Amino acid sequence: MLVEERLLKNKTEEEKKQAQLSYIHKDCISNIRARLPADSLHRSRFVCKPWYNIVQNPKFIDAHLQRSESVLIFLKPNVKESLHPISKKLKVGENESSYPYPMTSTLQENQNTVPVESKLLDPNNVPMFGHPALTSPKSSVQFMEFKNGGSDIVEYSLSCLGNNIRATCNGLMLLDNKLKKGGVIVLNPVTKKVTDLPVGTLCHQESYGFAMSHVTAEYKVVHLFLDRLGFAGCEILNLHKKAWRGVNGPSFGLFSNHRFGYAPLSAIGALHWMPHLKGSNYIVSMEVDKETFHQISLPKSCGFHDRIIEIGGSLGLVTHEDINHIDIWILKDLFGEGWTKQHSITVDTKTDMVPLCSLRIKGDIIFCRTKSSSLYAFDFQQQQMTEIGKVNSSVKYLPHVNSLVTWVQASEDIFD
Repeated sequence: MLVEERLLKNKTEEEKKQAQLSYIHKDCISNIRARLPADSLHRSRFVCKPWYNIVQNPKFIDAHLQRSESVLIFLKPNVKESLHPISKKLKVGENESSYPYPMTSTLQENQNTVPVESKLLDPNNVPMFGHPALTSPKSSVQFMEFKNGGSDIVEYSLSCLGNNIRATCNGLMLLDNKLKKGGVIVLNPVTKKVTDLPVGTLCHQESYGFAMSHVTAEYKVVHLFLDRLGFAGCEILNLHKKAWRGVNGPSFGLFSNHRFGYAPLSAIGALHWMPHLKGSNYIVSMEVDKETFHQISLPKSCGFHDRIIEIGGSLGLVTHEDINHIDIWILKDLFGEGWTKQHSITVDTKTDMVPLCSLRIKGDIIFCRTKSSSLYAFDFQQQQMTEIGKVNSSVKYLPHVNSLVTWVQASEDIFD
């Protein structure tokens, strides 16, 4: 009898231990899940109701966003598809013969690939043999991530008719809408949520910015356009209201030669345009909350390979001081102390290093050398520039972050 009681006692204690091990506080689960890749979280949302509630929670979405690393997003035409099956690791020293499929071959679109425009069509009005626009050549939506001393290219299993990413913000991207002349689309490539925006002012020279208000947490699309005389107009759309409204544009003459220069950058609560491809000594900035434009002087006139990028939440200016040095200037506030030179990088006579982005978590700056299309990462801790891969010189790459961010109000969100 004593033996049976002892065995029963041991069994009870073991069950208690197992119960303690199996119970993990929900805050701990959320903390762990916030460190997982966005696509894994999105796939897991239907495992159970508690997991769905976690993934849909705005506070969790923001916590995950803050822990997510930067990537470069781009569109690659499928007519010269080189990615098979879902990802390709591009390592230094590899060439086309390293892959089982030639880089110039034409491959069939993955059966699991979702055409973005198909989500905009009314299924009741699609012709029996499909919409004519959806049979046009498509581009696949892909991103490049940086880890383990190299660069990997990964697909989203999405395709689109357009070939131009207008802007990105917190995991959302702005695309041309080829089903509607002058239209644009907002897309989260991870969740595959998409919405089309009403057509704004039609014009020949235009620029789109995309930013979030830190006061209202609203996402705004900013549309700048030039008339034939060079006057710049501006209209802004709130993603929740989806209606364009005109605001006072930048002063006449800030954008010369009837061009907007490079795509705008969002940082320190504003959108920033570098108006000239070479020789800019100022930037044009628009406060996202007040929706007012300002001319901000630069610490020096910029050369052809100089750019503004976001660095650690601040606005960074990367300039080539001479053939051996790249300087990094930081602006922490539009109306604060002004620019301060924070770093100087030795580059060994590489004068064609264009900065693409700064990694949000690791802090490295990613450069592209225009002559060779080689990618480099500068590690500030090691003070070392390392070659990490190559890019396609004909493709446009934009800074991005994979996230679960949505423009839909929490009460409106539904299972999709």
